[in-house]
Amino acid sequence: MQPGVEAPTQAELEAWNAQLKDIGEEYRALMSDLLEKMVPSDAADSVYGDMRDSFQAAAESLMGNPHQLWQTQARLMQDQFQLWQNGMRSMAGEQVEPLVTPAKGDRRFKDDAWVSDPYYLSIMQQYLLFSRTIEELIEGLDMPADQKHRLSFYSRQMVNAMAPTNFVSTNPEVMRKTIETRGQNLVDGLARLREDLSNSAEGLNVTMTDRSAFEVGRNIAVTPGSVVYENELIQLIQYTPTTEEVFKTPLLVIPPWINKYYILDLREDNSMVKWLVGQGHTVFLISWRNPGPAQRDLTWADFMQLGPIDAMEAIEQATGEKSVNMLSYCVGGTLAASTVAYLTSTRRGRKVKSVTYMTTLQDFRDPGEIGVFLSEPVLQGIEEKMESDGYLDGRVMAFSFNLLRENDLFWSFYINNYLKGDVPAPFDLLYWNTDGTNLPAATHGWYLRHMYMENRLVEPGGIELDGVKIDLRKVSIPSYFLSAREDHIAKWNSTYYGALLPKGPVKFVLGGSGHIAGVVNPPHKNKYGYWINDALPETHEEWLAGAEQHEGSWWPHWQSWITENGYADTEKMVLARQPGDGELDILEPAPGRYVKMTIPEVLGEIPPSSEA
Repeated sequence: MQPGVEAPTQAELEAWNAQLKDIGEEYRALMSDLLEKMVPSDAADSVYGDMRDSFQAAAESLMGNPHQLWQTQARLMQDQFQLWQNGMRSMAGEQVEPLVTPAKGDRRFKDDAWVSDPYYLSIMQQYLLFSRTIEELIEGLDMPADQKHRLSFYSRQMVNAMAPTNFVSTNPEVMRKTIETRGQNLVDGLARLREDLSNSAEGLNVTMTDRSAFEVGRNIAVTPGSVVYENELIQLIQYTPTTEEVFKTPLLVIPPWINKYYILDLREDNSMVKWLVGQGHTVFLISWRNPGPAQRDLTWADFMQLGPIDAMEAIEQATGEKSVNMLSYCVGGTLAASTVAYLTSTRRGRKVKSVTYMTTLQDFRDPGEIGVFLSEPVLQGIEEKMESDGYLDGRVMAFSFNLLRENDLFWSFYINNYLKGDVPAPFDLLYWNTDGTNLPAATHGWYLRHMYMENRLVEPGGIELDGVKIDLRKVSIPSYFLSAREDHIAKWNSTYYGALLPKGPVKFVLGGSGHIAGVVNPPHKNKYGYWINDALPETHEEWLAGAEQHEGSWWPHWQSWITENGYADTEKMVLARQPGDGELDILEPAPGRYVKMTIPEVLGEIPPSSEA
């Protein structure tokens, strides 16, 4: 016992022993749960195989260039020696600058102990040196670019998994919490880990928010409206007007089906739907069904026919209008592009007055980091898994997307939930992010292969839908493209080239921020800004060089574009249309049943809620 340190009392020892017993029991239960999930699916096994192949190729490259390996090792040894010297000088009372510091924006090492405590400072610097060495080693490898890209991704996942912040004994915040609570944080954390594991398909879907704080239709997705049409795949919501007069041409919103629509109607102060209604649009929105095995055979053409085309026919019944303006988002935009090309080829292009694409890939030349999961072996594994199940579990997709920003969207929650034992804070955006949807086998497999892998949508006649070969170059419908500068899902250096395809008038706008905030950017917050350029040069670099930056939200710019060009004609306003006024009856209040169905309910893992 060190001088001045009091021995623990018998009661304290008993309390610690009891906690250790609880931790042991939770750990044994966790190991049992993990063993039940040890057998990987075809999709997971194909990813592991691709990872092994990537590391094998890296090893072979290093064997062919031993000089590079020697140089990298020599620099690491030199840095290690310098780090040891700095530690000796620091112990002698000398003020020493850290040899290496975290990158700007790296929030893992924000606790003061990482700088003030020599033990943690040394651990952090050792880890950062190791991370830098791996990056430099991979950068110097002689490998095909696509394989090096995948190797870099896999290596980054492993290096970030090994961060000292992810372990109890090397995280100062966790150590303090463990001492303060006598280990109760670890007991609570292990219980939460087991709960999350039971709610995961493959991988681990960490709880990101207090889900009990939100309910679809109660405090999110609350813009007033009614479901006026439904089929096997969609419910069509008509929103209640808030202006006395509205534009004659209705607005059809086509959201993605990879996530639920209410990202566009999250809460009143950032709801794009509410804002559009307030601008005088008669807003109709497609709410996609959360599919299960019964929808396994639905194709891309079915999504087009049962989605936008059926919706336009329903809108004509509801309003008497034979044409609409389309506003689409993400993969909903890819479907919208397919639809307007199909309508053009079948001489029905006049059914759409204008089409807006928000962060939409049409040219898939650079799919971003999600392309790591789309090599041929991995895609074959995904296809085999979907053929077996009839769908791709949305929780698997969510886990994959979270790994694109693993430190922010996985490890930070891993630390807070499982090591600190904290309860996640309520956050509506993260609630939406974890309220996933399944993807039908026939649609998703076709989409991944024909769009991501083969980039057929940009080829004249490269895509055939219901016997009709489509060509985006023949589309004369006016188009508005909105991309986001920091988007890592639909990268703007690819989305830009979709704007070069139509022969009709095109406006391309680049918003600030990323895939979500770059779109959902209400004007009253005056954030992010946007860039415009009336010209459409051959490259995105040329476009940006000639673009003019503007402050605030792009929403008012879009409203000006659609009204000044007469697509929403201010000279032809009509009395506001109420849901149920036309030939379509009200089926139920918005947001409807489809959006409320969760993945566990769809798959029969839990009984459906009474409201769903």
